[in-house]
Amino acid sequence: MTVPAPDDAAASFDPLRPRLIRVAYRMLGSVADAEDIVQEAFIRWMGADRAAVREPEAFLRRTVTRLCLDQLKSARVQRETYVGSWLPDPVVEAEGDEDEDVTLPLLLALERLTPLERAAFLLHDVFGVGFDEVAATIRRDPAACRQLAARARAHVREARPRHAIERRHGLELAEAFFAASRSGDMTALGAMLAADVSIHSDGGGKRPAAPAPILGRSNVLKVQKALAILFARHGSQLVRVGLINGLPGFVTREGDGELQTTALDIADGRINAIYVMRNPDKLRHLH
Repeated sequence: MTVPAPDDAAASFDPLRPRLIRVAYRMLGSVADAEDIVQEAFIRWMGADRAAVREPEAFLRRTVTRLCLDQLKSARVQRETYVGSWLPDPVVEAEGDEDEDVTLPLLLALERLTPLERAAFLLHDVFGVGFDEVAATIRRDPAACRQLAARARAHVREARPRHAIERRHGLELAEAFFAASRSGDMTALGAMLAADVSIHSDGGGKRPAAPAPILGRSNVLKVQKALAILFARHGSQLVRVGLINGLPGFVTREGDGELQTTALDIADGRINAIYVMRNPDKLRHLH
Protein backbone atom coordinates (compact mmCIF):
# COMPACT_ATOMS: atom_id res chain seq x y z
CA MET A 1 0.00 0.00 0.00
CA THR A 2 1.29 3.48 -0.89
CA VAL A 3 1.35 5.82 2.11
CA PRO A 4 0.22 9.36 1.14
CA ALA A 5 2.99 11.93 1.56
CA PRO A 6 2.89 14.56 4.34
CA ASP A 7 2.61 17.36 1.77
CA ASP A 8 -0.54 15.66 0.49
CA ALA A 9 -1.91 15.83 4.05
CA ALA A 10 -1.24 19.58 4.24
CA ALA A 11 -2.72 20.23 0.80
CA SER A 12 -6.03 18.63 1.77
CA PHE A 13 -6.05 19.98 5.34
CA ASP A 14 -5.04 23.64 4.98
CA PRO A 15 -8.15 24.81 3.05
CA LEU A 16 -10.30 23.35 5.86
CA ARG A 17 -8.26 24.80 8.73
CA PRO A 18 -10.24 28.10 9.11
CA ARG A 19 -13.57 26.25 9.31
CA LEU A 20 -12.16 23.72 11.77
CA ILE A 21 -10.82 26.53 13.97
CA ARG A 22 -14.30 28.11 13.97
CA VAL A 23 -15.79 24.82 15.18
CA ALA A 24 -13.16 24.44 17.91
CA TYR A 25 -13.35 28.07 19.03
CA ARG A 26 -17.13 27.97 19.35
CA MET A 27 -16.85 24.78 21.38
CA LEU A 28 -14.10 26.07 23.69
CA GLY A 29 -14.21 29.89 23.70
CA SER A 30 -10.41 30.00 23.55
CA VAL A 31 -8.40 30.95 20.46
CA ALA A 32 -5.19 29.27 21.68
CA ASP A 33 -6.99 26.06 22.66
CA ALA A 34 -8.84 26.00 19.33
CA GLU A 35 -5.56 26.31 17.42
CA ASP A 36 -4.00 23.53 19.54
CA ILE A 37 -6.97 21.24 18.91
CA VAL A 38 -6.85 21.82 15.15
CA GLN A 39 -3.10 21.20 15.10
CA GLU A 40 -3.67 17.90 16.94
CA ALA A 41 -6.32 17.02 14.33
CA PHE A 42 -3.72 17.70 11.60
CA ILE A 43 -1.23 15.37 13.27
CA ARG A 44 -3.90 12.66 13.33
CA TRP A 45 -4.76 13.42 9.69
CA MET A 46 -1.12 12.88 8.72
CA GLY A 47 -1.24 9.43 10.34
CA ALA A 48 -4.62 8.44 8.89
CA ASP A 49 -5.29 6.30 5.82
CA ARG A 50 -6.42 9.36 3.88
CA ALA A 51 -7.10 7.44 0.69
CA ALA A 52 -9.89 5.61 2.54
CA VAL A 53 -11.58 8.81 3.76
CA ARG A 54 -14.46 9.73 1.42
CA GLU A 55 -15.29 13.09 3.03
CA PRO A 56 -12.21 14.72 4.60
CA GLU A 57 -14.15 17.70 5.99
CA ALA A 58 -16.66 15.48 7.82
CA PHE A 59 -13.84 13.25 9.10
CA LEU A 60 -11.84 16.22 10.39
CA ARG A 61 -14.86 18.00 11.88
CA ARG A 62 -15.63 14.78 13.75
CA THR A 63 -12.02 14.56 14.99
CA VAL A 64 -11.99 18.20 16.13
CA THR A 65 -15.34 17.91 17.92
CA ARG A 66 -14.27 14.80 19.81
CA LEU A 67 -11.01 16.45 20.85
CA CYS A 68 -13.00 19.47 22.05
CA LEU A 69 -15.34 17.26 24.09
CA ASP A 70 -12.29 15.78 25.83
CA GLN A 71 -10.90 19.29 26.43
CA LEU A 72 -14.17 20.55 27.91
CA LYS A 73 -13.95 18.07 30.76
CA SER A 74 -10.82 19.81 32.05
CA ALA A 75 -11.94 23.30 30.96
CA ARG A 76 -14.97 23.17 33.28
CA VAL A 77 -12.69 22.49 36.25
CA GLN A 78 -10.44 25.39 35.23
CA ARG A 79 -13.35 27.82 34.95
CA GLU A 80 -14.69 26.86 38.36
CA THR A 81 -11.44 28.22 39.84
CA TYR A 82 -11.19 31.22 37.47
CA VAL A 83 -10.63 34.60 39.15
CA GLY A 84 -13.60 36.92 38.52
CA SER A 85 -15.94 36.82 35.53
CA TRP A 86 -15.03 34.50 32.63
CA LEU A 87 -15.52 35.71 29.06
CA PRO A 88 -14.54 33.93 25.84
CA ASP A 89 -11.46 35.14 24.01
CA PRO A 90 -12.32 38.15 21.84
CA VAL A 91 -12.29 37.53 18.09
CA VAL A 92 -12.16 40.75 16.09
CA GLU A 93 -13.85 40.10 12.78
CA ALA A 94 -12.85 41.74 9.52
CA GLU A 95 -15.16 42.89 6.75
CA GLY A 96 -16.34 39.87 4.78
CA ASP A 97 -15.91 37.30 7.57
CA GLU A 98 -18.55 34.56 7.62
CA ASP A 99 -21.51 35.48 9.82
CA GLU A 100 -22.69 32.39 11.67
CA ASP A 101 -24.99 34.18 14.11
CA VAL A 102 -22.73 33.29 17.05
CA THR A 103 -22.42 36.40 19.19
CA LEU A 104 -20.75 36.84 22.55
CA PRO A 105 -24.03 36.42 24.53
CA LEU A 106 -24.65 33.16 22.68
CA LEU A 107 -21.12 31.96 23.46
CA LEU A 108 -21.81 32.66 27.13
CA ALA A 109 -25.14 30.81 26.92
CA LEU A 110 -23.34 27.82 25.41
CA GLU A 111 -21.19 27.70 28.56
CA ARG A 112 -24.29 26.67 30.53
CA LEU A 113 -24.90 23.63 28.33
CA THR A 114 -23.45 20.18 28.75
CA PRO A 115 -20.61 19.43 26.31
CA LEU A 116 -22.85 17.08 24.30
CA GLU A 117 -25.66 19.66 24.09
CA ARG A 118 -23.16 22.24 22.93
CA ALA A 119 -21.73 19.93 20.27
CA ALA A 120 -25.17 18.91 18.95
CA PHE A 121 -26.40 22.51 18.82
CA LEU A 122 -23.29 23.95 17.17
CA LEU A 123 -22.90 21.19 14.61
CA HIS A 124 -26.57 21.14 13.59
CA ASP A 125 -27.92 24.66 14.20
CA VAL A 126 -24.80 26.70 13.45
CA PHE A 127 -22.78 24.63 10.99
CA GLY A 128 -25.72 22.89 9.29
CA VAL A 129 -24.53 19.32 9.86
CA GLY A 130 -27.18 16.61 9.52
CA PHE A 131 -28.16 14.60 12.59
CA ASP A 132 -26.73 11.39 11.14
CA GLU A 133 -23.28 12.98 11.08
CA VAL A 134 -23.84 14.58 14.50
CA ALA A 135 -24.71 11.11 15.82
CA ALA A 136 -21.54 9.61 14.34
CA THR A 137 -19.48 12.47 15.78
CA ILE A 138 -20.66 12.38 19.39
CA ARG A 139 -21.44 8.64 19.42
CA ARG A 140 -25.16 8.94 20.16
CA ASP A 141 -28.10 7.87 18.00
CA PRO A 142 -29.79 10.53 15.81
CA ALA A 143 -32.91 10.68 18.00
CA ALA A 144 -30.80 11.44 21.08
CA CYS A 145 -28.93 14.12 19.11
CA ARG A 146 -32.22 15.76 18.14
CA GLN A 147 -33.17 15.88 21.83
CA LEU A 148 -29.79 17.31 22.80
CA ALA A 149 -30.08 20.05 20.16
CA ALA A 150 -33.68 20.83 21.16
CA ARG A 151 -32.71 21.19 24.84
CA ALA A 152 -29.80 23.42 23.88
CA ARG A 153 -32.03 25.52 21.61
CA ALA A 154 -34.45 26.15 24.48
CA HIS A 155 -31.60 27.26 26.78
CA VAL A 156 -29.97 29.65 24.30
CA ARG A 157 -33.11 31.06 22.66
CA GLU A 158 -32.90 34.38 24.54
CA ALA A 159 -29.23 34.81 23.65
CA ARG A 160 -29.81 34.62 19.89
CA PRO A 161 -30.26 38.06 18.31
CA ARG A 162 -33.84 38.55 17.12
CA HIS A 163 -33.17 41.85 15.38
CA ALA A 164 -29.49 42.11 14.54
CA ILE A 165 -28.31 45.71 14.47
CA GLU A 166 -27.13 46.99 11.09
CA ARG A 167 -23.34 46.80 11.06
CA ARG A 168 -22.59 50.43 10.17
CA HIS A 169 -25.01 51.79 12.79
CA GLY A 170 -23.57 49.45 15.42
CA LEU A 171 -20.01 50.60 14.72
CA GLU A 172 -21.10 54.26 14.84
CA LEU A 173 -22.61 53.62 18.29
CA ALA A 174 -19.37 51.90 19.37
CA GLU A 175 -17.38 54.97 18.27
CA ALA A 176 -19.78 57.25 20.15
CA PHE A 177 -19.48 55.07 23.27
CA PHE A 178 -15.68 55.24 23.10
CA ALA A 179 -15.73 59.03 22.75
CA ALA A 180 -18.21 59.62 25.58
CA SER A 181 -16.62 57.13 27.98
CA ARG A 182 -13.12 58.51 27.47
CA SER A 183 -14.11 62.20 27.58
CA GLY A 184 -16.32 61.73 30.65
CA ASP A 185 -19.51 62.90 28.91
CA MET A 186 -21.92 61.04 31.18
CA THR A 187 -24.98 62.73 29.67
CA ALA A 188 -24.16 61.38 26.21
CA LEU A 189 -23.19 58.02 27.67
CA GLY A 190 -26.37 57.70 29.74
CA ALA A 191 -28.49 58.35 26.63
CA MET A 192 -26.94 55.27 24.98
CA LEU A 193 -27.62 52.86 27.85
CA ALA A 194 -30.68 50.69 28.50
CA ALA A 195 -32.11 50.90 32.04
CA ASP A 196 -30.96 47.35 32.85
CA VAL A 197 -27.53 47.65 31.21
CA SER A 198 -24.70 45.57 32.68
CA ILE A 199 -20.90 45.52 32.55
CA HIS A 200 -18.99 42.23 32.46
CA SER A 201 -15.20 42.45 32.68
CA ASP A 202 -12.58 39.70 32.57
CA GLY A 203 -9.15 40.43 34.01
CA GLY A 204 -8.32 36.81 34.81
CA GLY A 205 -6.60 37.91 38.00
CA LYS A 206 -3.88 39.52 35.83
CA ARG A 207 -5.31 43.06 35.55
CA PRO A 208 -7.91 44.97 37.60
CA ALA A 209 -11.52 44.09 36.70
CA ALA A 210 -14.84 43.99 38.51
CA PRO A 211 -15.18 40.59 40.22
CA ALA A 212 -18.89 40.38 39.36
CA PRO A 213 -21.19 42.01 36.79
CA ILE A 214 -22.20 45.63 37.45
CA LEU A 215 -25.96 45.98 36.98
CA GLY A 216 -28.23 48.91 36.17
CA ARG A 217 -27.72 52.26 34.42
CA SER A 218 -26.95 54.27 37.57
CA ASN A 219 -24.29 51.81 38.77
CA VAL A 220 -22.77 51.54 35.29
CA LEU A 221 -22.57 55.35 35.02
CA LYS A 222 -20.84 55.57 38.42
CA VAL A 223 -18.21 53.12 37.23
CA GLN A 224 -17.80 54.90 33.89
CA LYS A 225 -17.40 58.24 35.64
CA ALA A 226 -14.61 56.84 37.81
CA LEU A 227 -12.98 55.22 34.78
CA ALA A 228 -13.12 58.49 32.81
CA ILE A 229 -10.89 60.08 35.47
CA LEU A 230 -8.37 57.25 35.00
CA PHE A 231 -8.56 57.53 31.21
CA ALA A 232 -7.84 61.27 31.44
CA ARG A 233 -4.89 60.65 33.74
CA HIS A 234 -3.30 57.65 32.02
CA GLY A 235 -4.66 57.70 28.48
CA SER A 236 -6.69 55.28 26.38
CA GLN A 237 -5.82 55.03 22.69
CA LEU A 238 -8.31 53.72 20.13
CA VAL A 239 -6.67 51.01 18.00
CA ARG A 240 -9.63 50.02 15.85
CA VAL A 241 -13.41 49.74 15.73
CA GLY A 242 -14.99 46.49 14.51
CA LEU A 243 -17.14 43.50 15.34
CA ILE A 244 -15.95 41.59 18.39
CA ASN A 245 -17.52 38.15 18.66
CA GLY A 246 -20.29 39.43 16.42
CA LEU A 247 -20.97 42.57 18.48
CA PRO A 248 -20.01 46.19 17.68
CA GLY A 249 -17.00 47.23 19.70
CA PHE A 250 -13.46 48.50 19.74
CA VAL A 251 -9.89 47.64 20.64
CA THR A 252 -7.90 50.08 22.78
CA ARG A 253 -4.42 50.35 24.21
CA GLU A 254 -4.76 51.41 27.81
CA GLY A 255 -2.47 53.45 30.04
CA ASP A 256 -0.59 50.35 31.23
CA GLY A 257 0.37 49.59 27.61
CA GLU A 258 -1.91 46.55 27.38
CA LEU A 259 -4.65 45.95 24.84
CA GLN A 260 -8.31 45.82 25.84
CA THR A 261 -11.48 44.98 23.92
CA THR A 262 -14.96 46.35 24.55
CA ALA A 263 -18.00 44.72 22.91
CA LEU A 264 -21.51 46.19 23.07
CA ASP A 265 -24.72 44.16 23.00
CA ILE A 266 -27.25 46.54 21.40
CA ALA A 267 -31.02 46.19 20.99
CA ASP A 268 -33.62 48.81 20.05
CA GLY A 269 -30.86 51.40 19.71
CA ARG A 270 -29.67 51.05 23.34
CA ILE A 271 -26.72 49.24 24.88
CA ASN A 272 -27.91 46.28 26.96
CA ALA A 273 -24.54 44.89 27.99
CA ILE A 274 -20.87 45.91 27.88
CA TYR A 275 -18.24 43.16 27.71
CA VAL A 276 -14.67 44.19 28.52
CA MET A 277 -11.72 41.85 28.06
CA ARG A 278 -8.61 42.84 30.04
CA ASN A 279 -6.93 39.47 30.58
CA PRO A 280 -3.61 39.75 28.68
CA ASP A 281 -3.51 35.98 28.11
CA LYS A 282 -6.74 36.21 26.10
CA LEU A 283 -5.56 39.23 24.08
CA ARG A 284 -2.19 37.87 22.98
CA HIS A 285 -3.49 36.81 19.56
CA LEU A 286 -4.45 40.43 18.76
CA HIS A 287 -0.89 41.76 18.95
